[in-house]
Formats: sequence, C-alpha cells, structure tokens
Amino acid sequence: MVDSKLLEILVCPVTKAPLVYKKEVQELWCRASRLAYPVRDGMPVMLETEARALIEEEYDTLG
Repeated sequence: MVDSKLLEILVCPVTKAPLVYKKEVQELWCRASRLAYPVRDGMPVMLETEARALIEEEYDTLG
C-alpha cells in the first residue's frame, strides 16, 4: 500500500502529470506519458528506466 499523502504529491517524472495508483498490479500509471512505475515494498520507484510502457488495453482503462 502506498501512503495516500505521498500519492497526492507524486507526479510523473517525465511529464509532471498526475498518477493513478493501480493497487492490483502495484503500479502508478501516467496517462500523459503512457508509463507504469512499479511500487516495491510500498515505495514507488519513480525512475523512467524502471517504468514500463502501458499497453493499449491498460491505457484505455484510465478514462
């Protein structure tokens, strides 16, 4: 689980856009960059080199 206060201030390091926490996959998703950042042991890993590209089906769920 990621602290809710931390989620309020975190942004994508690439686009500075807000992130969506996807608890079921332990990732933070960015609509603007189409990247998913991993959350490991409750800590977001906010490095572009650690992020993965969202697939189209995932991106579509962001609304």
